[in-house]
Amino acid sequence: MNDHAVGVAVAQFAPVAAREANLAHITDAARTAVARGARVVVFPEYSSYFVDPFDDTLAENAEDLDGPFVRALTGLARELDVVIVAGLLEKADDGRRVRNAVVAVGGDGIRATYRKLHLYDAFGQRESDWVEPGEIAPPQTFDAGGLRFGLMTCYDLRFPEVARTLADAGVDVALVPAEWVRGPVKEHHWRTLLHARAIENTFFVAAADHPPPLGVGHSMIVDPQGVMVAQVGTGTDVAVAHIDPDAIARVRRVNPALELRRFRVTPR
Repeated sequence: MNDHAVGVAVAQFAPVAAREANLAHITDAARTAVARGARVVVFPEYSSYFVDPFDDTLAENAEDLDGPFVRALTGLARELDVVIVAGLLEKADDGRRVRNAVVAVGGDGIRATYRKLHLYDAFGQRESDWVEPGEIAPPQTFDAGGLRFGLMTCYDLRFPEVARTLADAGVDVALVPAEWVRGPVKEHHWRTLLHARAIENTFFVAAADHPPPLGVGHSMIVDPQGVMVAQVGTGTDVAVAHIDPDAIARVRRVNPALELRRFRVTPR
C-alpha cells in the first residue's frame, strides 16, 4: 500500500426513527473504520432519522446544523481524528417540509454541507411532498489527506451534471450517501450509475446505502477506471479502500476525457 494512500470507508447501516440509536451505530462503525485505516467515513442518506413511509415525524425530528446530531458527530470526529460524512434531516423554512442534507464533519466542526438537488419523485415515490429541494450552489467540497472530496446524494446519481460539477471543482473522490430504494433492476441501476460516474469523470466514487429490505445495500468504492475496489454486501458493515492521491493523474494521462470534452454544465 502506498505510504500516502488515504483510507476512505463506506459504512452501511439502516437508520431508524431514533437519533440516539443511529448515533450508536455510527459510533461503532466509525471506530471500526478507523481501526481499518480510514480517515474519511461515509454514512447513508437520512442517517440522523429515517421512517418508512415518510410522515409528519420527519419535520418533528429535523435539526439545525448546530443541533445535537451534528454536535455528536463533531465530538466523535475529534475523538477519532477522522472526517465523518452523513445524511442529516435538516429543518426547512416552512416548518412542514425538511431538507435532505449531507454534512461533512471534522473535529473542528462542519467542513461542508450539501442539500439534495434532485428529489426522488420517481418509481412511485414523492420525496418532494416531504422534502424541500436544495438550491443550486457551488460544489460542496473539503480536503483531507491530500485529496479533495465532494458531496452529492442518492437520486443525484441519475443526473451526470452533478458529478461533472464536482470534477470541475477539482474533486478526487465523490461521496454519495444514499437510500437507494429496492425494486426491479434497481440494484443494477445502482451499480451501473456508480461505475459510470467514476469512469466519465475519472475520479473515485464512494457510496453508502441502506441495506435491504428498504435499500439495495452494496455500498462500494469505485476507482477512476470503473473498477470496484471495496464493497459491503447486503448486511451492516464497513468497507475501506486506501486511495492513492496519484492514481487519478495516472488514469487521466491515459484517458484525458475531461480535457477533450466540448460542453460545460450550466444551471437550468
